[in-house]
Amino acid sequence: MRVGVLTGGGDCPGLNAVIRAVVRKGIGVYGFDFVGFRDGWRGPLENSTTPLGIDQVRGILPRGGTVLKSSRTNPFSIDGGVERIKENLAANGVDALVAIGGEDTLGVATRLADLGVDVVGVPKTIDNDLSGTDFTFGFDTAVNIAMEAIDRLHTTAESHHRVLVVEVMGRHAGWIALHAGMAGGANVVLIPEQPFDIGAVCEYVEKRFESHYAPIIVVSEGAVPVEGGDMTLASGEKDAFGHVRLGGIGDRLAGEIEQRTGKEARAVVLGHVQRGGTPTAFDRWLATRFGLHAITAVAEGAFGTMVALRGADIVRVPLVEGTGELKLVRPEEYAEAQVFFG
Repeated sequence: MRVGVLTGGGDCPGLNAVIRAVVRKGIGVYGFDFVGFRDGWRGPLENSTTPLGIDQVRGILPRGGTVLKSSRTNPFSIDGGVERIKENLAANGVDALVAIGGEDTLGVATRLADLGVDVVGVPKTIDNDLSGTDFTFGFDTAVNIAMEAIDRLHTTAESHHRVLVVEVMGRHAGWIALHAGMAGGANVVLIPEQPFDIGAVCEYVEKRFESHYAPIIVVSEGAVPVEGGDMTLASGEKDAFGHVRLGGIGDRLAGEIEQRTGKEARAVVLGHVQRGGTPTAFDRWLATRFGLHAITAVAEGAFGTMVALRGADIVRVPLVEGTGELKLVRPEEYAEAQVFFG
């Protein structure tokens, strides 16, 4: 059997660990042959391939990013895109496909599976917002990077009696902000699931200064104020999946705080640093297990499925279950963080 592998969407620590596990087990246990498709769905769309074997996956376990590269290409937005993918898979002798990606990449995989393409999905997103799995790899790395930044910002904030607003990734789900904020001892955590009252935030800021400490506020990029419930956009342009580029809520919030309280406030935008660099031990472990189970699913003909973490077990779920709805922070989970506000 010849298996194609691709990685789509935003890069993520742990992608290379998945690729390595798929290839190592696929060749060593099942005797499969592999071909890598470059740049996400653009690879099979434009027949852009690269050799993928034992030599190509040596030494990539600790590396961030993806050796196969990535893009946000959507073949369903291109005339004849699906037909071209099917033709190129056949031309390369590809019998099955392992697609590694998040909501958009696996959404394409789901639709292709419905159209007869033999595909197995591996969930990937630092946002941890795919409903079919308890955790996605890359999330732990992002949280640890954000937590370390918050740890460092505490001391400089206190030295200058300054409010620091830390903007982290999270378009619709606030998992990174919630976990990093709680682990880093933030004084306020603002997430997309719970519109925030800027007046209440300013009260928390004043209360924190009364204790002779400086406040740290962690905010997801998709958080919105109650007063004007629109996400803050970096630009109005949309990608191939219809997503606008977010950014600026940190600066917007810092400006409001400074104007209302008279306290100096600065925004720190962590941005892409959260998903760059080497993955944590947990993400390497989870990504490796996902890869091992994904290629087993291919060997057993379990197409149209996605591997997922449930408790300590790796299970298979229908692809549509992984992308059907987002996994959001529940009110009771957010309430745990609110205990420490102020």
